[in-house]
Amino acid sequence: RHARAHRTPGTPRERRHMALRMRCVALAAASSLSAAFFVPQRAMAQSARQAVRRDPVQQAQWPSAFPFTAADFTRMDPDRDAAFYEAPRFVTHIDNNAINQLTVYYDEQFPADSNVLDVCSSWISHLPPRKKLGRVSGIGMNQEELAANKQLTDFEVKDLNIDPTLPYEDGSFDHLTCVVSVDYLTSPLAMFKEFHRVLRPGGKAHMIISNRCFPTKAVRIWLQLNEEERLQLVGSYFHYSDAEWQDIRSSEIVRPGFFSGDPLWAVTAVKPAAAPAPTPEL
Repeated sequence: RHARAHRTPGTPRERRHMALRMRCVALAAASSLSAAFFVPQRAMAQSARQAVRRDPVQQAQWPSAFPFTAADFTRMDPDRDAAFYEAPRFVTHIDNNAINQLTVYYDEQFPADSNVLDVCSSWISHLPPRKKLGRVSGIGMNQEELAANKQLTDFEVKDLNIDPTLPYEDGSFDHLTCVVSVDYLTSPLAMFKEFHRVLRPGGKAHMIISNRCFPTKAVRIWLQLNEEERLQLVGSYFHYSDAEWQDIRSSEIVRPGFFSGDPLWAVTAVKPAAAPAPTPEL
């Protein structure tokens, strides 16, 4: 698991980290960076039906080359993440409603016996408890947290910002998840190419996004974009990852609203299914 905002601090260290947490607000709605490919937002008065139908990721106009530089993926805190995650945090990172709705989303998305990889994993993975899944692997930053995750069948401790490769064979998983952590990946294109590699043909990657973060660990570009633009940024990681992805889109899991608590979106893409074997000539 990479840096995720926590909600119920206990130790003094955790309380200090809580002081750093904040909602990641849009700092550059008219930013020249966002103008590279992001579609402008509609008026706030649009109807709920329009908001559901409109997918900012599918409407994005991608330029011929990735429009960001290495500087956009620097962070306020440049130190290695190992120190940040040295102490385990047995806390939740999104509110209960968002957790419940994410579990419902997974239940709808994952057929029984699916093999699942949870990237940037922690002590809970929000998977449906009554659905029998196959292999459930987790890769994250803290040994104690991962060992406490009863939904995992196996786990690895690794800093993906130092080495953006996954220790799994090609085509190992049907689904791959990353929950409120994609904003901490400093080499996203290399990482998304790895996501593609470890998925089976027809497999699906699910990037789950909210508006909470540790701003000192989020990449610079994330802090310069509004929520809609962040969905498009993650869509661009799929698009420019030097891997063949299909059906890159976003969807709402919990709609933003004053009374709805933590909002939640999924940005997803599918690895194309293998072409059928040619029929032998008679």
